[in-house]
This record gives sequence, structure tokens and C-alpha cells, in this order.
Amino acid sequence: MHGIVLLGLVAGSGTCLGALLIILRGRLQAGRFSFLLGLAAGIMTAVIAFDLVPSSLRYGSPVAALTGFCGGIGMMAVLDCLLNSLSPATFAGKSYLKMGYLIAAGIALHDFPEGMAIAAGFAAAEKLGPLLVFAIGLHNIPEGMAAAAPLGYGGLGAWRILAINAAISAVTPLGAFAGFLLTEKSRALISPLLAFAAGTMTYIVIRELAPESRRNSRLHAYTGMLAGIFFIIALDFIA
Repeated sequence: MHGIVLLGLVAGSGTCLGALLIILRGRLQAGRFSFLLGLAAGIMTAVIAFDLVPSSLRYGSPVAALTGFCGGIGMMAVLDCLLNSLSPATFAGKSYLKMGYLIAAGIALHDFPEGMAIAAGFAAAEKLGPLLVFAIGLHNIPEGMAAAAPLGYGGLGAWRILAINAAISAVTPLGAFAGFLLTEKSRALISPLLAFAAGTMTYIVIRELAPESRRNSRLHAYTGMLAGIFFIIALDFIA
């Protein structure tokens, strides 16, 4: 259990890394940022298609997998609508600070089911857990950058920005702990939890990562996506 929670913390620390990049270097060049987002999208897509969904079907019925998958998408859609309804209408002055806090809250809400996904991955297969840690950790880097940038524009100091992102990072291991308890209580929950993770990650890729990656540079975005997909395929082949 302690190992899974620790790895959940490793995955969550990607948020702090993203915030640190903003503090030290400011915004990344458009092409590099598009590549990073595309890479995260490609890795997540490959993990969903080649690991999460097949493992969910292997551990349970198609009905359980479909229920979990739809539940993951539905939960993310509700969170998305909630956060959009709370978004500030303007982005000048203190509203930057408000936007940063809202983004941070959204990331924290996203991170809990991602932590549960890590626990389910380790319960399902030895190699799936580390893959999810890597994919979620990489995905958290641009999320940390997205939270840090408006907080910095709003006048918040570097240490307070890092403290906020550290608090966000702690949500992932909490989710991993909850996922561990659930899978230990009933192995039948492994299948819907894996599918739930696939649903949440699918929503993130389609609604956030893929469109945002193409905004600045389609070439860098697609290059990153292909690199991420082939990276996971290579890992699966080696394993």
C-alpha cells in the first residue's frame, strides 16, 4: 500500500514540476509547449487503447467496463461544466488570481480519480501501474504550468505558487489510497475502476490536451502525439 501511495505522490509531483518551470523560465516556447501537450495526449491515448481498456475487459464484463468508462467521462464533463460556470468573465488584475485558483481547484478534482486509476492499474497488472504513473505524471506538468501562470500574473509569490501546487500534488496519492482500499475490498471493482480511469483520461485528451496542443503548432502537436503513442507501444513490446 505504501508503495502505491508513494508512486501516486510521484505522479502528482508533475504539477509541482510544471509550476517550477513557469517560475524559473516563464512560458515555454509555443512549439515546445505544443509538443509537450501532444506527447501527453499520445501517451494517454496509447495507455487507454492498449492497456486500460483491455485490462478492464479482462477483469470484468463488457457491461462493467462500459459503465465505468461512461462514469469517468460523465464525472469529468460535470466537473468541466462546473468550473466553466465559475470562470471569471475578465482576465485583468485580480481576476488572473481568481482564474489561477479555479484552475488549481479543477486540477485537484481531476487528480483524485487519476490516483484511483494508479491503484487499479497496480491491482490489475504489474506493468500497468508504472505506465499510469508515468502518463499521469507527464500530463500533470502542463496542468501545473496552467495553474502557475495566472497565479504569477495575479501577483502571487513563487513560494506560495509552489505551496498551492504541492497541495494539489497531494491529492493524487489520496486517490491512490482510496483506490487501493476499494480494490482490496472487492476485486470485482478493478474492472470498472480501470474503465473509469480510461473514461476520465479520454475526456482529458479529447477536450483539453489534443485541442490545446494544436493551438500553437499542429506540426509539433502531431509529432508529440506520435512520439507518445510509439513510446508506449515500444514499452509494451519490451515488457
